[in-house]
Amino acid sequence: MNSNDPSRIPVVVGIGQAIERDAPMAAVDMAARAARAAFEDAPGLEDRIDRLSMVAVSFSPSSASPAREVAEQLGLSGVRTEVTTPGGNAPQWLVTRAAEDISAGRLETTLIVGGEATRSVRAADPTAGHLAAPVEGLDDSSADPVVGLHLSPALAEQAAGLREPSVVYPMLESARGHEAGRSPAEQRAFLAEMLASFTEVAAKNPFAWFPHARSAGEIAQPTPANRLTAEPYTKRMNSFPFVDLGSALLVTTLERARAAGLTDHCVFPWSGATNSEPAPSARPRPGDSPAARAAAEATLAAAGLDIDDVGHVDIYSCFPVAVEAAAEGMGIALDDPRGLTLTGGLPFFGGPGNNYSGHAIVSMVDCLRGSDVPGLVSANGGYLSKHSVGLYGTRPPIAGFRAMATDEEQSRIEAAARPVDIDGRGKAQVVAGTVVYGRDGGVTRAPIIAELASGARVIADAEPSLLAGLAGQNLVGRKVSIGGADRRYGL
Repeated sequence: MNSNDPSRIPVVVGIGQAIERDAPMAAVDMAARAARAAFEDAPGLEDRIDRLSMVAVSFSPSSASPAREVAEQLGLSGVRTEVTTPGGNAPQWLVTRAAEDISAGRLETTLIVGGEATRSVRAADPTAGHLAAPVEGLDDSSADPVVGLHLSPALAEQAAGLREPSVVYPMLESARGHEAGRSPAEQRAFLAEMLASFTEVAAKNPFAWFPHARSAGEIAQPTPANRLTAEPYTKRMNSFPFVDLGSALLVTTLERARAAGLTDHCVFPWSGATNSEPAPSARPRPGDSPAARAAAEATLAAAGLDIDDVGHVDIYSCFPVAVEAAAEGMGIALDDPRGLTLTGGLPFFGGPGNNYSGHAIVSMVDCLRGSDVPGLVSANGGYLSKHSVGLYGTRPPIAGFRAMATDEEQSRIEAAARPVDIDGRGKAQVVAGTVVYGRDGGVTRAPIIAELASGARVIADAEPSLLAGLAGQNLVGRKVSIGGADRRYGL
């Protein structure tokens, strides 16, 4: 490839976002509305699209062919459609893949969209469970092809009933709090300082679901409107899923952008990388993310940069531990003056299923159009499981776009995984855990990941008689005894 050939230089040239607070919508409606905004941002390219990629819809009812439905709404014919596997890393992974395909001459113009309409779902049925949104037509031969990373099932987590991110992420957070020597209340106050700065960004963002600045005290202090959910998090520290949001990105060649008179709109993907973690119970240090670190290091190295050369950052922020782990891996302080979000973050901008980073990339492109320094987007899927990182700039990368292979780093991550014993019993030490609260403030469960004397990990839940006494505690470091058919532990 000739890195100076404009037909092989990828650019993000069109961006669009959509928000709806009133009318009932579907996820594909939000994606199509955002796509129309991208067409307005970059006119003349809507008839040149070769491929339409849609981020998997997770929180809203969907057919098995949402990308095709979006194409039909937009009047696009002869366009290849596809949908991703679930995961919040998907938008950045799609941009990296599109840039790689353009660089190799396999693609010229692609539209990347995503959308959720969970507000509409909740408005129609307040009892609807957004984590189990139905998918129709799974056997339909016209279903969109599925692309993206698949993860091995977290068997131990599934067996223990650990499915909700709002429970698993606080378990990882508690490991970090224990390492820092902080009580749950102290960790909560520490995190609230960071999140307060996020709300200041959200307050200036017209697409943020909660465009209001809040103090650290308002975020950390448990109140009826901001109840404790799972130690150490309050409600305002959780991703907020009940939003109707959509985003769209038009990625094409520099040659096509020039022909359309859109040179001034161009932002250049410079590099990207993806890595993944083993299941949470198998991670040597549960609150850490070597995969996020490996992906960021590879992405920066591809451009010959380090993190100090980056002027703008957006880190995936579904829960505070995701920000902490990624920032630690990059060598960024939580109070870095550059800030850690361009949108306001998932608790305040909103958490539209797998598509948050679609909005982050739109925001990065918008930011870079008026900047001469590069920007970095770090996206996370699963339980801090899949990580895709992208670097962007306002001029073509000197050596062309590079999608970095990180097989060696990935092999080391997988080799370090701890064995997990689903049926483990006996004395163990807690390495991660949380205390979960119901809406009435009572403790409902206290799941842990613990390490047996053999070195194997096991997941267990507290004996019901212990629950009331565990309120306000960090269980990490405690010695427990695990036994019984239902994997209960006692102290």
